Amino acid sequence: MSSMVPQHQISDSGSEYTEYWIDWFLGCRGNEYFCDIDVEYITDRFNLTGLNQYVDKMSILVDLITDKTTMDENQSEATKNKLEDNAKFLYALVHSRYIITLRGLNKMLDKYRNGDFGYCPRVHCKLTPLLPIGLSDTPRVASVKLYCPNCEDLYNPKSSRHAAIDGAFFGTSFPSMFLQTYPELIPLHNVEIYTPKIFGFHIHDYAKMTRWRLLQKEKLKKELDEKSIEHSRSVPGGFASPT
Repeated sequence: MSSMVPQHQISDSGSEYTEYWIDWFLGCRGNEYFCDIDVEYITDRFNLTGLNQYVDKMSILVDLITDKTTMDENQSEATKNKLEDNAKFLYALVHSRYIITLRGLNKMLDKYRNGDFGYCPRVHCKLTPLLPIGLSDTPRVASVKLYCPNCEDLYNPKSSRHAAIDGAFFGTSFPSMFLQTYPELIPLHNVEIYTPKIFGFHIHDYAKMTRWRLLQKEKLKKELDEKSIEHSRSVPGGFASPT
């Protein structure tokens, strides 16, 4: 951090004070999905390429984020609020680039292991930790979703504060980069499928759908065998044994 320490700022939670802008941002309610970005990464202009199309006065915003300057108290509240909002927006845009670097992936690994992004609500996924993902790399297109490495499906965040986060702040590539970097975290794919029953008997239409889904899974296994791709429970991402 810069040696220039700004005046203490209070977080949105109203519970504690912090002296650094990034610490304040991460302490705001709703920002639990974000990790802290190295100041050196933010101050490297190469990493900011193209982001000036989304925010004005980028140099001032970078100085605010990295604590090289503080807000001018003589400015109007509207001007200060706009600068603060733009600083948050710039930090979030840089965040999507940072988390696919080795340092960023390592920090997101800690959050993944802590369950900071939540767990898959699907019963048969047995509380597989989720990863944030964007449906677009362009801001203001879609909100953030959560990807489950087990069922490989997407879910909406439970919290309305998290559901309002722009998906571009995490990008479309993060989960894939994360699991390629840490393949040991890819869970065994659970083969259990719930089929509705009445008094223990399968409902015909649902039973037919289940047979189709199982057939598709067998076709996938056959294709993997033909390509000599291992898919047993002994490899990351393989299929668990039926129970």
